[in-house]
Amino acid sequence: MATGHEHTVKAFDSEIKQLRALISQMGGLAEQAIGDAMTALQRNDTELAKQVRAKDKAIDAIEAEVEKLAVRVIALRAPMADDLRDVVAALKIAGVVERIGDYAKNIAKRVPLIHASGSDRIEAISVIPAMAQMASEMVHDVLDAFASRDAEAAIRVCERDSRLDDFYDSIFRTLVTYMVENPRTVSEVAHLLFVAKNIERIGDHATNVAEMVYFAATGSYLADRDTDSSEG
Repeated sequence: MATGHEHTVKAFDSEIKQLRALISQMGGLAEQAIGDAMTALQRNDTELAKQVRAKDKAIDAIEAEVEKLAVRVIALRAPMADDLRDVVAALKIAGVVERIGDYAKNIAKRVPLIHASGSDRIEAISVIPAMAQMASEMVHDVLDAFASRDAEAAIRVCERDSRLDDFYDSIFRTLVTYMVENPRTVSEVAHLLFVAKNIERIGDHATNVAEMVYFAATGSYLADRDTDSSEG
């Protein structure tokens, strides 16, 4: 016959799985929002851009669900050490994924503005989706790392952030040069710079999640790991 402690452990495990499933669902919606925002940008699809903005409410709703469940787990189960880190990480990660969804929504808002003056001629429009794909893959991989408590996978996501930053710097230079050579495109280029910056921020947030995953899995901060390796 199962003891009260065994029942508590099983209930806690079930709730942790539920938290992970909710965050995975949030991540899937955020990834789809990024992809759809880029498709809308490339095709000048204002209807799809509207859908991205409308669907953001679903991400917000799941975040609220994660918050309620995490608070309940902490209040009723009083988790310690590794278990507490998992719950706190889930709570924080949900907030970050919600912000990633906001960045996709912000990009979608710019779609009708970018194409207002026939900006299809701006070459960066064809390059920005590749940068967005890189950022979206970082989001996908870091949430997989959270689901599997894989600290090494989290480190690999952090290492990719510098490549995304380089991509952003390249697009920034291209757009500024184009704007100088074509002064009439200042407004549209400014919107494209905003889009690129939002994608760069998505990568930053994926990196923040990676650091949380690493801490939840190991109890150490990535900075501590870097310090230790440099002293060795």
